[in-house]
Amino acid sequence: MNFQSLHTFFTPQNPQTRAQLEALLASRRLDELRSRLCSRMSFGTAGLRAPMGAGFSRINDLTVIQSTQGLYSYLCRCFPDVSSRGLVVGFDTRGQEESGCSSQRLARLTAAVMLSKDIPVRLFSSYVPTPYVVYWCNGAQISSPHDKEILRSIEEQLEPWSASCWEEELAGHCSLRTDPLQEVNSSYMEELNSLCFHRDLNASSPLKFVHSSFHGVGHVFVQQAFRTFGFAPPIPVPEQRDPDPNFSSVRCPNPEEGEAVLELSLRLAERENATVVLATDPDADRLAVAEQSGGCWKVFSGNELAALLGWWMFFNWRESHPEPADAQSVYMLATTVSSKILQAFARIEGFHFEETLPGFKWIGKRMHELAKTGNLMLFAFEESIGFLCGSLVPDKDGVSAAAVVAELAAYLHSRNLTLNQQLHNIYQTYGYHVSKTSYVICNDPPTIQKIFSRIRNFDGEGSYPKTCGGHNVLHVRDVTTGYDSSQPDHRSVLPVTKSSQMITFTLQNGVVATLRTSGTEPKIKYYSELCAADMAGLQEELQSVTQALLDDFLEPDRNNLIRRFV
Repeated sequence: MNFQSLHTFFTPQNPQTRAQLEALLASRRLDELRSRLCSRMSFGTAGLRAPMGAGFSRINDLTVIQSTQGLYSYLCRCFPDVSSRGLVVGFDTRGQEESGCSSQRLARLTAAVMLSKDIPVRLFSSYVPTPYVVYWCNGAQISSPHDKEILRSIEEQLEPWSASCWEEELAGHCSLRTDPLQEVNSSYMEELNSLCFHRDLNASSPLKFVHSSFHGVGHVFVQQAFRTFGFAPPIPVPEQRDPDPNFSSVRCPNPEEGEAVLELSLRLAERENATVVLATDPDADRLAVAEQSGGCWKVFSGNELAALLGWWMFFNWRESHPEPADAQSVYMLATTVSSKILQAFARIEGFHFEETLPGFKWIGKRMHELAKTGNLMLFAFEESIGFLCGSLVPDKDGVSAAAVVAELAAYLHSRNLTLNQQLHNIYQTYGYHVSKTSYVICNDPPTIQKIFSRIRNFDGEGSYPKTCGGHNVLHVRDVTTGYDSSQPDHRSVLPVTKSSQMITFTLQNGVVATLRTSGTEPKIKYYSELCAADMAGLQEELQSVTQALLDDFLEPDRNNLIRRFV
């Protein structure tokens, strides 16, 4: 522990974080103090992620200043022209009142550190969706080896350089600070036109849409995206339209949780006679969709939406590229824990499909490589409702996906089809893909290590499970150790990721099931999928295997795991 930096938590610059630590000391909550002070934030699947609050393992004024100082030092090593390149800084609507943290305040402190070193900063004047802010010089999220080198640089720059680093107001009067909001927003909405294929149809469509921004940034930008596509703006959920860091109208501000957190949206849609509900998460990079049909609501999973969007993107691309050979330069990408539906598309339609490790940083990295060789990335997704239509930005994008889904729904309606009917048409053509995704919560890292160690030594040392739910295990891939029994040399094709746990089982009945730790939350996630030519018995068979995966491999009761509940 760096005691000089620890002292900084108790200085006048941090009265609220100081109060948090003093309260923990007074109540002798030593375990909580250790968790906050004896470890630091690290890179997960999507950057440095942690709760806001006092401590080196939390997001707060000090850790953001430290992280920015480390980033500056690393950028100076990578880019001699960093002083002319500058840095882009954005923020969303999240915050924590008790620690005095807000995304906007932390963005201004980030800018202050850079401005104190005479680095130009393009700091947005208002909250923006995550896709508006590029990451590395290729626009994609930071991946290896940069993440490890940045962490090393942070460790070397723990003491704030000067009083200027704490000057939140510096960004308000420094000439090196500019505001890119208007330029970026205009460029984004202009480029969004490349994803619009039926503007005339959109303008005349009778469909009505409801949109929830989940108290985040999405409202204004989704409204603009709809106008760009020729639609009337969607009806906003009034209780969730405006920013609220406390997310006061929802138990969980995550549209991934489905119908349980979409209640306000669905009830509004029923009152307004709207057919489709769209919900963007607080930073608007994810999208949930529900459709009313026959008096019931169908909430689409991420894998189901990907089937619809992947089909739609290829359908429209093929309209202007009828030659079969043209597809040889087209790619679709998905993370390895996502549905294999795009693989089925590619097999029949003749384009390329590739899998990446979980996390859009890997998709963004691969997009950059494909672009350099003249190839086109048409669609990419991760099952956790993250979608990228086209190559507008190298990241998941809920704003553009919302507009694309609206156009898809309008087009299908003009053909007397619903989204759900088209999904079944897709399955009839490319095979039924039934999947299940869920998680358990484990707040004890040693327990997670014990669970995965047991799986790797299930029937003796170095022996993985041979059956699951009564079905033989054909192949095991363990990207944590780099093992893959399906390869001649038993080496994983996907990159080794020793910092996280991920094991995939391929069963004799065709089920592909994966267990992995989350890169951002204390969760063990589990994924399973079964593909077949028809639906007969698919759901029951997949449910049986998934339950065995949970009960036999994770042992929730013995390991005191918290089951998913919303």
